[in-house]
Amino acid sequence: MRTAKANVDLTTTLGSVTLPNPVMTASGTAGYGSELSEYMDLQEIGAIVVKSLHADKWEGNLPPRLHPTPSGMLNSVGLQGPGVKAWIDEKLPSLRNSNARIVASIWGSTVEEFAEAAFLLRDSPPEVVAIEINASCPNLEDRRKLFSHSIQAITEVVEAANVVNKPLWAKLSPNTPELPDIAEAAHKAGAEAVVIANTVLGMAIDVESRKPILGAKRGGLSGPAIRPIAVRAVFDTHEAHPELPIIGVGGINSAEDALEFILAGATGLQIGTATFKDPRICKKVIAGLSRWCESHEVKRISDLIGGAHG
Repeated sequence: MRTAKANVDLTTTLGSVTLPNPVMTASGTAGYGSELSEYMDLQEIGAIVVKSLHADKWEGNLPPRLHPTPSGMLNSVGLQGPGVKAWIDEKLPSLRNSNARIVASIWGSTVEEFAEAAFLLRDSPPEVVAIEINASCPNLEDRRKLFSHSIQAITEVVEAANVVNKPLWAKLSPNTPELPDIAEAAHKAGAEAVVIANTVLGMAIDVESRKPILGAKRGGLSGPAIRPIAVRAVFDTHEAHPELPIIGVGGINSAEDALEFILAGATGLQIGTATFKDPRICKKVIAGLSRWCESHEVKRISDLIGGAHG
């Protein structure tokens, strides 16, 4: 497979964070990152976004946790994880050895829990280039506590996470018509970039048992089925706030899919569900972006950001 050519500049700037290219893994779909190291050199990817971490160990939801759909996947993992401290002690060393750029994703069910998780990362090494605040957790048991559905709540969460001396990104839910305003609120509260969008609310029912298939009944839909929704969410947010750095995520399977997000207004990209099918997909998309730019005489990929807005 051809690699990205040096004469196409894929450099990506998200606030104070500069990456060699815009392509990252999405949180939750490649474990804690090192799992992909047998398939590619992790430092070739823009950044590795690790599975969301709570301040404490978290057991997650009852199985089944995953269910395939005709064009994607339902998940209700429930954010199972070892906790921030255990991740730092047990998982982070191997990622550091890979020379990957690392984004630590955190979550909580209260503002205080977000603050605690962020505080535990205050002394993380320079390889951790940013902290992603997972403010949209539709697979949590208490669905009324979606921080990314409220301007006040997202403001409080981002401000609380500012105890860490790292750039903050806020991952937001597409399941609200107020997304552009919530994105702006996150930015004003201290998030250098917003990640759009998390999973779409979904569910599957077994017609023979007449019961929900997922152990937690409800889940989040990801994969190609949600790409048009995510592209629209990025487009609307960029249109309302063109100065706001956006990381687009949702159903990217190819360089062409990635370009849709960039033209809609995304500066960075994350790839999640596609890694289940092809763990080398990030590297392939990077190479594909370079080839597309070369064939269209585009010297810098940043010149394409928001190009669909005319």
